[in-house]
Amino acid sequence: PRYKCGISKACPEKHFAFKMASGAANVVGPKICVEDNVLMSGVKNNVGRGINVALVNGKTGEPLDTKFFDMWGGDVAPFIDFLKSIQDGTIVLMGTYDDGATKLNEEARKLIAELGSTSITNLGFRDNWVFCGGKGIKTKSPFEQHIKNNKDTNKYEGWPEVVEMEGCIPQKQD
Repeated sequence: PRYKCGISKACPEKHFAFKMASGAANVVGPKICVEDNVLMSGVKNNVGRGINVALVNGKTGEPLDTKFFDMWGGDVAPFIDFLKSIQDGTIVLMGTYDDGATKLNEEARKLIAELGSTSITNLGFRDNWVFCGGKGIKTKSPFEQHIKNNKDTNKYEGWPEVVEMEGCIPQKQD
């Protein structure tokens, strides 16, 4: 049988299936899929260098927004404004591509930590990172993977291997 987003097992009732992957070096963009709906990918041509973000309604699973923020050559201020505008109950999925950390400052890292991230404080130049959290959650998210950029272990010249993650996000209850 084939499960939503191609994950390895079916999700229980009142959960949303998701699968995501970080970018590969500066060649292949990240991919974010929720409930069999590819929200971001190179094929859709809506990914970019930096941090790619997809927002999903935590009650219905409906996509709300997708954006990417260039954390190498761009400005962190629009990213901070975007993070502050996310509504309570929103599922937030993030994946890096190329470099997602150079322009991150303390405020941006704190706002991402508030979504449930524990790795964001250690995210560095060209690290690969995928994360799924939520606005208003009171716990640390179990959905996070991070690979440090390390010239001795990198799979690609100058970049670590792609990091992939799948799982089942609990639906927000009233």
